[in-house]
Amino acid sequence: MWVILLEALGALLLFVLIIWWTMFSGRKKGERPGSHDES
Repeated sequence: MWVILLEALGALLLFVLIIWWTMFSGRKKGERPGSHDES
């Protein structure tokens, strides 16, 4: 039972890490410059 829970937790952690990496990697402040410009 514990092995299944640990595996699920590891998969969730990996998923969150991938999402974070794809959203914020390469950006100095986490946001693109000009993304909040108002027209």
